[in-house]
Amino acid sequence: MRPQSVRVAHLLASAAVAALLALSAAGCTTTGDDTTGSIGMASADVPHGATDWRRQIAVWGPRYHANPGDAKAAMAYAEALRATEQRAQAVAVLQQASMRNPRDMKLLGAYGRALADAGQYPEALDALDRAHTPDNPDWRVLNAQGAVLDQMGRHLEAQRHYSAALKIVPNEPSVLSNLGLSYALEKHLKRAEATLRTAIAQPNANPKVRQNLALVVGLQGRFAEAEQIASADLPKDEAAANVAYLREMLSKQNAWNKQGGHPYMPAPDAGT
Repeated sequence: MRPQSVRVAHLLASAAVAALLALSAAGCTTTGDDTTGSIGMASADVPHGATDWRRQIAVWGPRYHANPGDAKAAMAYAEALRATEQRAQAVAVLQQASMRNPRDMKLLGAYGRALADAGQYPEALDALDRAHTPDNPDWRVLNAQGAVLDQMGRHLEAQRHYSAALKIVPNEPSVLSNLGLSYALEKHLKRAEATLRTAIAQPNANPKVRQNLALVVGLQGRFAEAEQIASADLPKDEAAANVAYLREMLSKQNAWNKQGGHPYMPAPDAGT
């Protein structure tokens, strides 16, 4: 595969296109994201490059190792580890820190997200459940729990968590974005589109939300419209490449359906 194709494939995979296509074929599990503003077709707003993340590791790694109970250092170090795809190490760091700080709910939330990122979904749910309480729910944790449940294919449960989050923060675009993608994973594409359009209408919606809308519009075969939506945040050639790859994958999916199966594809991240 050409380097450009690899790059575009990675962008689309991070947007959950792979999971959406696979679910259309056979109802397999997938993932979500608690920030999603969360699960966009491209990472247009990544906060740091690889060099910056390595610097963060150099800064926070020694501080954490000097005191594994330092929650701030553990979370910063783990975030940088996850950003450089050292997921198992990030989980280990946060596990040690959370053992030393069992009542630190922010730390437990970070631990739960790291577990989800590493594919340890039941453990992630357990950690996230301990990251807030019924009498004082945290909408960010509810959103993360919904994302993990979507990863496990439990979409109705996920949607209940998103709805609970929206009662706390009505029209929060990151939650609406995850809810829209959850509907898409159930193949309710019109409902997904309507939800994502509500999300992008919010003043604090980030570019990933619009890319999620572009994805769902593209999945309905409206490729020109999807490219136009994506071009609002991405260079035109990159938006066109994303949509071209989506068109190609949909075409291949039709062939896989006829063969009675589907290939394994990576699913999206559970957030930071």
